[in-house]
Amino acid sequence: MISQITGTGAPAAAGANLILQMVMGVALLAGAALARMKKYVAHAICQSTVLLINAIAIACLMWPSFHRTVLPRLPNRWRRAYYIWPIAHGALGAVAEVFGLYIALVAGTNLLPESLKFRGWKFWMRFEVALWWLVLLTGLGTYLYWYTAVPLP
Repeated sequence: MISQITGTGAPAAAGANLILQMVMGVALLAGAALARMKKYVAHAICQSTVLLINAIAIACLMWPSFHRTVLPRLPNRWRRAYYIWPIAHGALGAVAEVFGLYIALVAGTNLLPESLKFRGWKFWMRFEVALWWLVLLTGLGTYLYWYTAVPLP
């Protein structure tokens, strides 16, 4: 059924993850809108939920696929587009997830000392949403390159 939705012969887990990631990308934009409306508790719940769901998707779907498909072939083939797309996606995704966790720690807890907390919330929150969307696009690029007949450059 997922392959019918995505229009590819991709494994069901890959298609489901693609759809989940797109929904989470939209949810991040909705969370940003909540912050603009000064509904900070709802904003925090929305963004934190996306962060947690994404961490689960990384651990259960993306990392195992990367570990099985990409890592063993990196020494000799890393320059090929088939590997560059997931390498870019994985590297940017790791930064986005870790930075999102950092933001959640700064915004929602008192675990970090003041010297490790950032200022300028709007800039860093917007940076994270932009980074997340870049990760989403590189994930889409990986999906298209791996599972469609028309590979990207």
